[in-house]
Amino acid sequence: MKPLHAVPLFVLGLAVAGALSGTVIADVTTSTSTSTTVATTTTVGTTTTAPTTTSTPPPSNTVPTGVRVAGVRVGTLAPADAVAAVQAAFARSLPVVVDKRTLTLDPTKVATAYPATAVAKARIAAPGTNVPLVVSVHGSQLRAWIRTVEKRFDRASSDATLTFKNAKPVIRRERVGRNLDSKLVMARVLKALRSNTRLPVRVHTRAVAPEVDSTSFADVIVINREINRLYLYNRTKLFRTFSVATGQAIYPTPRGRWQIVVKWKNPWWYPPIQDDWAKGLKPVPPGPSNPLGTRWMGLNAPGVGIHGTDEPTSIGYSASHGCIRMQVPDAEWLFEHVDVGTTVYIV
Repeated sequence: MKPLHAVPLFVLGLAVAGALSGTVIADVTTSTSTSTTVATTTTVGTTTTAPTTTSTPPPSNTVPTGVRVAGVRVGTLAPADAVAAVQAAFARSLPVVVDKRTLTLDPTKVATAYPATAVAKARIAAPGTNVPLVVSVHGSQLRAWIRTVEKRFDRASSDATLTFKNAKPVIRRERVGRNLDSKLVMARVLKALRSNTRLPVRVHTRAVAPEVDSTSFADVIVINREINRLYLYNRTKLFRTFSVATGQAIYPTPRGRWQIVVKWKNPWWYPPIQDDWAKGLKPVPPGPSNPLGTRWMGLNAPGVGIHGTDEPTSIGYSASHGCIRMQVPDAEWLFEHVDVGTTVYIV
């Protein structure tokens, strides 16, 4: 009878198993280092498990977006391409404009750039950063280049000159010089090289004025002893002619080129103590009997001058003791039209 009692128990176990056979169990496990999802499905007689893993991608081997090196855009470029771009930008010619003339400077001949160092810094720079470029300038080469520019643009000034041809004045006009400030050129070129800009460097030469210009010869006096004439020139144009008296053969008016060094109105006359003819004579105050008349224009020839006279009949002759006598009105007119420094050429 015992086997008969076991049959109902066996049937009851099968019923319970059939009720549980439709149940699905899902178990999800998460790791801290990787994300793993395990899906377990249980069906009647079959169990399946499917793992999935996600990893962080490696960093990009390019320069961050928006980064520049000395103004050159290198963002998103590979390091080698970034170095090449910076080097090419540095090697571009630098225009140097002197006044209105444009010269070109090859930066690679006067300086060395280090783009690899700058790109290495650019790779770790924040987006939008402008990384400076280290530039080593070769001072001797740059100074040599600037000297060649100086030689091209520097020009010495030259003074106006007065010469005489056939007893007539010939004036060569002055020439204004030019000077280039080499220190300023050096400073501006250095700034352009170190900032890696290729905008034109502009400098201007400075005018160098001559010490003597043609206005120094606005009035020129020529005296001809042979015909006893005084010629007043306005530069090279004859303005007026006067009849004068010049020195006697024993007291000749000195030839040569002289200047008026003093002008006196109503002068005193003092006897030249070095001359025998004046021994015993006394000074004469201003007045009608004064041998100098009313005006004295002294030359840098000792004891010689242009003046009026109290002997108007001597005009036109070689009658003086070396001075140039004029009629009193003529001497007064000339006095007002010439200045100290006027050239007097005696032939």
